[in-house]
Amino acid sequence: MKLIKYIIVLFCVIVTSCSLDEVWYDRVVPQTFFKTEGDVLSALYRPFTHARWYLTGDRWIAQEFSADQFARSTKGRHWYDGGRYARYQHHEWTPDESQLFGTWRGTLQGVALGLDVKQDLGRLDYASLALSEEDKAAHLGQLDALIAFFYLRGLDFFGGLPIFTSLDQEDVPRSTDRETFDHVEGLLQQALTDLSTNEVGAPQEGAITKGAAAVMLARLYFNAEAYIGEPMYDEAARISEGIIGNEYGTYSLDPDWKGPHDFENHLSPEIIWSIPSEFNRLEYTHYGHMYHYNSRVYFDVDLGSNNGTHLQPSRKPDGTLYTEEFKLGSPYEKFEDTDLRKKPFRYLGSGNYEGMFLVGPQVSPINGEQVIGNEEYNGQPLVFVDQVGRFSELGSTFESIDELPSNIGAGEENTGVRIVKIPVPSSQDLNLRWAADHPVFRLAEVYLMLAECRLRMGEPSGAAELINEVRKRAFEGGTDPNPATAENLDFYRMADEWGIEFLGEGRRRTDLIRLGFFTTERWWDHTPSNSDHLNRFPVPTEALSASNVLEQNPGY
Repeated sequence: MKLIKYIIVLFCVIVTSCSLDEVWYDRVVPQTFFKTEGDVLSALYRPFTHARWYLTGDRWIAQEFSADQFARSTKGRHWYDGGRYARYQHHEWTPDESQLFGTWRGTLQGVALGLDVKQDLGRLDYASLALSEEDKAAHLGQLDALIAFFYLRGLDFFGGLPIFTSLDQEDVPRSTDRETFDHVEGLLQQALTDLSTNEVGAPQEGAITKGAAAVMLARLYFNAEAYIGEPMYDEAARISEGIIGNEYGTYSLDPDWKGPHDFENHLSPEIIWSIPSEFNRLEYTHYGHMYHYNSRVYFDVDLGSNNGTHLQPSRKPDGTLYTEEFKLGSPYEKFEDTDLRKKPFRYLGSGNYEGMFLVGPQVSPINGEQVIGNEEYNGQPLVFVDQVGRFSELGSTFESIDELPSNIGAGEENTGVRIVKIPVPSSQDLNLRWAADHPVFRLAEVYLMLAECRLRMGEPSGAAELINEVRKRAFEGGTDPNPATAENLDFYRMADEWGIEFLGEGRRRTDLIRLGFFTTERWWDHTPSNSDHLNRFPVPTEALSASNVLEQNPGY
């Protein structure tokens, strides 16, 4: 298959069903299409809308449901879905999973869209549009970085990928992990040469600047041991130090934990790259899956909720904590009780809010109205519990709470704590609905990358200082009851810090693989396989069926 067909498939999916056997009567060449700077920018940012879509959906499911923080439990008659979510939980996925094909296809669609625009802009005479060669280099640099972004994510999911450098290549086999790694590295090094730095104080508007390319390169090196078997933590640390030291642009940690996610997060000094999404809910569908059908009463606004996803439980059916069973997981209880994020989410009006979770009795902070269940607890007050079990069947199917199983097949409508990562305004402030941009890279990630690198280099004190810089803003007056120290910092604590700061941001699987926990550690309803081939997803059956040259990953 030629790469151009990935573009055709993408537009067929977005617009309508269509035949791939299109008849082309004419072509619009760049010299006739691009008349103004606005035409150039419209073309440049088209692939960025695909990146916005790519950050969620299938990719989020593969990253989070295969790890230790989120689950989509079967809730009575809801959400079994052929057992797909249980397969992710138990690491029993197959090459036939629709999410994996969506991820494979979406990765190469992103590459195709980036190459298409790069090819057009590369042939364009910028001077005829009163644009400079520096403008052209910056635009092509953004496209190099965006193509690298898709390849970097694809490398993380699948290992080596077919490497395309033009749209006309056909039947391209998979490159090795190392070749794909080198291709990403080369694209990013070129982008760092061509890109400009962010302007101090300027709001994020979706453009990739030098800082974002630097974060991607640091990520590549940070995970190199998992990708190519070669530790490159020194290189990751060097770039991370440069980002924190403002060598790639000026950034700083937001003093408010809400800043990188709130309604005006495009102004946060912490954001290195975000994708604008004002009044566009596409990228937040995975958050909408977390809310109960009647959470519209709590929020005082209808979100079209699906009551699917929730945090994996911190507590057993009898209410005691999972402390002896496993070290990972238990995401809600990994937050300190005085952590400002651990409060129940309450919208306070005029863009102000507190907390990050739906937990406990669901009584609207807007008008005091009680949220009512409509499944197992039909007509009863809804109370979200940090547990999984069929409590409604006590006294019938189960005689005592000790008999209640807790697994991904045993959910109810009130099962699990729900996260409100993106604030939800009330009906009085609908102008703010979906106003928050989608943060792709933020400075807190760089601090934690550098911290983990220093921990690996035998510098736990320096690592702890970096972690505490990120943690302190989540406590009143910066008073942290459990700061990281040289004595309490190990890889398990490091995993906790990544999980707390980036809960729900679609990266958990990657962190567990790098830390060596993904196939070796227990968590709720998950027994380790000790099968390292599971660190890569399989090449999807549909991709193999469409090609004579693709080969499957080992172990599948």
